[in-house]
Amino acid sequence: MSVIAFAKNWNGKFKNSSYELVSYTKELANKLNTNLVVLSIGEVSSEELNTLGKYGADKIISVNDPQLNTLTSRAYAKVISQVADKEAATVVVLSDNNSGKAIAPRVSVQMKAGLVAAVQELPVSLEPFIVKKRVFSGKAFGHVQIDSEKKILTIAKNCFGLVENQVEPAIEEYTPEVDASLFKVQVIEEEEQKDKVILSDADVVVSAGRGMRSPENWGPVEELAEVLGAATACSRPVSDEGWRGHEEHVGQTGKVIAPNLYIAAGISGAIQHVAGISRSKCIVAINTDPEAPIFSVADYGIVGDVMEVLPKLTEAFRNSKS
Repeated sequence: MSVIAFAKNWNGKFKNSSYELVSYTKELANKLNTNLVVLSIGEVSSEELNTLGKYGADKIISVNDPQLNTLTSRAYAKVISQVADKEAATVVVLSDNNSGKAIAPRVSVQMKAGLVAAVQELPVSLEPFIVKKRVFSGKAFGHVQIDSEKKILTIAKNCFGLVENQVEPAIEEYTPEVDASLFKVQVIEEEEQKDKVILSDADVVVSAGRGMRSPENWGPVEELAEVLGAATACSRPVSDEGWRGHEEHVGQTGKVIAPNLYIAAGISGAIQHVAGISRSKCIVAINTDPEAPIFSVADYGIVGDVMEVLPKLTEAFRNSKS
């Protein structure tokens, strides 16, 4: 018996979300008195694979197949199911990111396993197997019991953190049986956006709302984001009015994010917006209205005009870097 963690890579490199996944699954494996097997799909160097050992990977199975370099959920689900059978795994854990959300349901069906998405912490109980997750748009926590023998979990970003547990992992190359019919979608061309941090992956996000007054005033937001190496985001009214693209809209009807730092400038803090940012580790709010709802969820609050506060923050961060 074992526990499997699927660690996604980006162009052959792992990110903190993969290391957090391994940290979480290692602790889960310890609770279950079993070993942790980490699965990597796609072309990843041995040196990069070994970095997973820093967070407790006892064994790494590498499916180093060029045709799997591009995520194909049907093919990935097949590979994960095969490896789970091979390792007699009863629990498979994935990150609750775009890939995990696409793959986990397919793995659940193939393995006839119960699935709980966006788990917040280690199981509350092992017998019965009960996990905790946010419900009602993040306003409450729910406890979900999985009764099936096999279980699939996706873990929410920043729910566990990185826990170093250095081991020397055994790396095993594995060639799965993947039928060509699983690759119905072919990637003809890829264009990588290099001049901007991707919102869903960002550790720091600078977001703004109608308190910026007009789209022409977005300069201070972008300047602060540049200094911090952050992604930019916005509230729904801003995207609805065409000030910013809908790809930057965060909230219940936009993107749900969980950065380490979320700066909300001129955002009132409607329930729908808070639902999309509540998993952030630290929230800093800037607003002229001291009664703005955003302050009730913020870790730090600044009552002031964003057009005055943002340039001062940018200058302070620049000075601290230099």
